[in-house]
Amino acid sequence: MLHLTEDTTMTTSSTTQQSAARAVGAVESDQQDTPRVRAAAPPDLAAVEALLTASDLPLDGVKDALATFVVAESGTDVVGVAGLEVCCDNALLRSVAVRPEWRSHGVGRALVTRVIADAESRGIHALYLLTTTADRYFPSFGFRTISRDEVPAGVRETAEFREACPASATVMCRACDTTIPPN
Repeated sequence: MLHLTEDTTMTTSSTTQQSAARAVGAVESDQQDTPRVRAAAPPDLAAVEALLTASDLPLDGVKDALATFVVAESGTDVVGVAGLEVCCDNALLRSVAVRPEWRSHGVGRALVTRVIADAESRGIHALYLLTTTADRYFPSFGFRTISRDEVPAGVRETAEFREACPASATVMCRACDTTIPPN
């Protein structure tokens, strides 16, 4: 059985947003606390950086983009994170990490679904990501593999794209539903 918790009110005018509303904070009931997904705040920075470091993910640009990150929180502990780095009409989905004891409990899926819904509510045209380990995971969200040359200049200019991720990383893209009016 899944428990759902939500920190913010979300409009549900699209399939993605409806899925996000159902999946936000979803974990199996055998966990002690049910994590909730919420917008990251400045006091979360140290916990976010520690989780990303433990997951071997880059910290480049995290502090500057923290306002568009979301975290999963169990009690007072940050147990997951996902980031959106906005680049004009497109964005980079980045820094998706879940503490090992919370993996396979829907936390990562809830985080990614929330970031996709946030991107669509902002009128973002497409989401891009770089991965060295999760190229089989992200197609379930509609991402497809593309070449680096297909990525818009604004996204290619991010610190993560330019410096933090290796050239061997898989590049993926997902079109967003731009029929959703921005907030």
